Amino acid sequence: MAAMTVHLDVVSAEGKIFSGRVETLQVTGSEGELGIYPGHAPLLTALKPGMVRLVKQLGGEEVIYVAGGTLEVQPHNVTVLADTAVRGEDLDEQAAEAAIRDAQEQMDKAQTGELDYQQAAVQLEEALAQLRVIRQLRNS
Repeated sequence: MAAMTVHLDVVSAEGKIFSGRVETLQVTGSEGELGIYPGHAPLLTALKPGMVRLVKQLGGEEVIYVAGGTLEVQPHNVTVLADTAVRGEDLDEQAAEAAIRDAQEQMDKAQTGELDYQQAAVQLEEALAQLRVIRQLRNS
């Protein structure tokens, strides 16, 4: 018997990064980790920087890093509209570590409450999320 599936599109400003049938997906929503399965109730929620882990039809996993965005669950399809989306294997560990150092330096220089501080804090959150995805991929 074939597993139940739902159609998933992962889209960013650069274009579609994934389109196909999946058995499940996991995302980091604004309220925490979410597991989406076929038949999930309709949902619209913000995504935090982190990982979209999907199990494709007939098995096989794929991991995509998203720098935030929106998740929309409809009865027959799920859409991830990401600010930025990068396939897990394309993430660069050195670049993520450099972005963390850069963000921390900017935060040290900026006065709390200033726009520069907020931008650096967002950059830091995104870079830390990338590093978590890289390390999870390495350990899986």
